[in-house]
Amino acid sequence: MEKAAAEPSASADSARPWQSYTTVYTNAKAGMDGVDKEKVQRIVYEMSKGSKYFENEERKETFIRQKIDNMRARCAKLSASDMSHYQMVADKRILELEATRDLSRIWLHVDMDAFYAAVETLDNPSLRGRPMAVGGMSMISTANYEARKFGVRAAMPGFIARKLCPELIFVPIDFKKYTYYSDLTRKVFQKYDPNFMAASLDEAYLDITEVCNERDLTSGEIAEELRTSVHEATGLTCSAGVAPNRLLAKVCSDINKPNGQFVLPSNRMAVMTFISSLPIRKIGGIGKVTEHILSGVFGINTCEEMLQKGGFLCALFSRSSADFFLSVGLGVGKTDTPQVRFRKSISNERTFSATDDSALLYQKLAELSEMLSIDMQKEGLSGRTLTLKLKTASFEVRSRAVTMQKYICSREDILNHALKLLNAELPLSLRLIGLRMSHFNEEKDGHLSDPTQKTLANFIISGDASGKNVGEHSSLGSDTSDSHFMVDPENDLSIDNHETCHYVSEDPLDSNLLSDLDHCNFNLSKNSGKIDNNNELPLNGSVDKVNAPNVVGCAPKSYQIEVSHLVEADSFSFSEQCESNRPDRARRTNNDLDDGVPSSNQKEQFLWVNDYKCSLCGIELPPNFVEERQEHFDFHLAEKLQKEESDNSRNLMLNQRFAQRDHTASQRRHKRHKSSKKEGSKSSQKGSKHLPIDTFFVKSNQNF
Repeated sequence: MEKAAAEPSASADSARPWQSYTTVYTNAKAGMDGVDKEKVQRIVYEMSKGSKYFENEERKETFIRQKIDNMRARCAKLSASDMSHYQMVADKRILELEATRDLSRIWLHVDMDAFYAAVETLDNPSLRGRPMAVGGMSMISTANYEARKFGVRAAMPGFIARKLCPELIFVPIDFKKYTYYSDLTRKVFQKYDPNFMAASLDEAYLDITEVCNERDLTSGEIAEELRTSVHEATGLTCSAGVAPNRLLAKVCSDINKPNGQFVLPSNRMAVMTFISSLPIRKIGGIGKVTEHILSGVFGINTCEEMLQKGGFLCALFSRSSADFFLSVGLGVGKTDTPQVRFRKSISNERTFSATDDSALLYQKLAELSEMLSIDMQKEGLSGRTLTLKLKTASFEVRSRAVTMQKYICSREDILNHALKLLNAELPLSLRLIGLRMSHFNEEKDGHLSDPTQKTLANFIISGDASGKNVGEHSSLGSDTSDSHFMVDPENDLSIDNHETCHYVSEDPLDSNLLSDLDHCNFNLSKNSGKIDNNNELPLNGSVDKVNAPNVVGCAPKSYQIEVSHLVEADSFSFSEQCESNRPDRARRTNNDLDDGVPSSNQKEQFLWVNDYKCSLCGIELPPNFVEERQEHFDFHLAEKLQKEESDNSRNLMLNQRFAQRDHTASQRRHKRHKSSKKEGSKSSQKGSKHLPIDTFFVKSNQNF
């Protein structure tokens, strides 16, 4: 891999192979404007060459080059008519995006200056004026401005940083300290915008429109006052950017760093002038890969060139991506206050020197579990899905997840499940571990959710709790995971007034159906009887649901049951008749204790899809979660037994209803029979006064 990647580098410039080796460390960041970029790039190349990191970066570079070549080939295939069409599309989208421009709001983006390093310097004044980085030899979280002059920056391995700056001082990370100072800054932000957006521990977006109007102050004066208040409250400095939208405000806050501010006037001419010569990498959302593609394929290096190459962007990118690029070219960003969103997940991760020491890995996992638990308890959240993120020594990223039946938030519970996920991957050399909790117990309405609670969709699909028909479907139970009848519209053919239905068992807890998963069908004769849709017939065994109109049961493939038999058999339920017709019923009864009957373990195995996900409720439990899987199986088994008991009670009530209905019908037939006899005797006495019925029909036909 290394040799193959080095060949194009040598052909480009054999004397300077590092020039074709692009990394994130050579891009300008605040405080790095005067850095010798070629020197930094050469040292990074020499220090990385031959390492796992170098191989991983070469793979990325190869992928980027292939993507650029493919997009160039697609560009070459575009005809003049194609380009004319896409240019029209781009022009139309530009007009539509221009119409959304809002210059009425004033947004301020505040960014703390080298936050982690500044906190450490505040805590230890002896570090002031000396090159310092927060982190270690494996990875740097941030560096102060004295270290940035040497090319040292965040996300750089410490051994490379030490090569660039031999006098560099490393300070270990202390997130509790950083969180404390972050809370102090946020108390200041709330005075200017109670609904401010916290982008991270050290930056936030504030809508200061109302404050400027109420206090009759300019945006620059408010920014200056806010920065002073932050310094008084924390002893730290920050930089601010003011603009008509959040996109431009973030760019402006980086212009006069550190401890400065920049105000972009709220008029279109000022915005277009500002954006015209702005490098695309300054825009949030455009990273190294996107920058290389836009530059390598289209020759786009500034935001203004986005509009000039709009036709190509619309031709080769998706609608959303093209709109984003065109918005950047126009300097149009979001100005509305985002709606309050409930947190979807909470996560943290730590990078360290690659190691396969299980004791050290367990220690890191324990620290992450404690931090995750503290964060969740601070917000009053509990979660069900825990995800473990691993980055190997070769920079391969893996993720493993488990979904619990119960919500958890304690350190012990998180660590217990995380250890099981990690042990399933060991032995392994790792350089990063992360934990993420999601699937929280707080829904959009703020109420706690129950993982076992049925949703409204369950009742719409399978019927309501009373068992009555819903949307032309009838159900004897509300658990959609149980076996049920299904009517295939394509196979629902009507031949000689007979309907054919198919039944498929999907219940892994039914031992009688584990060994017989074939489809079975039966015919219902429309001429032989009529069934009232509002009356469900009792079903026994695993057949708990009826989801098709007029469908009342299931028999083996070679057995047909006439509906008239069901209607006339008062004391003989359909489920009993179906069971008596099964040729394998006696065999199964006699062999219940034989090896052929699936064991509890076999049924439990059948419960899991791909040996990982529950086929009934979707909960994810890896195979090494033995106790949890057994508990989960027992839960579904108990639920099924409870449901069967409820169904038996319902069946008894239905049988009584059918008996009462048949008794009432019999009495009505008896009354009608008596009345017909009386009328017959009267007609015989008065036969001379009435015309025969044949005569009536003959005369009626003559009228037509």
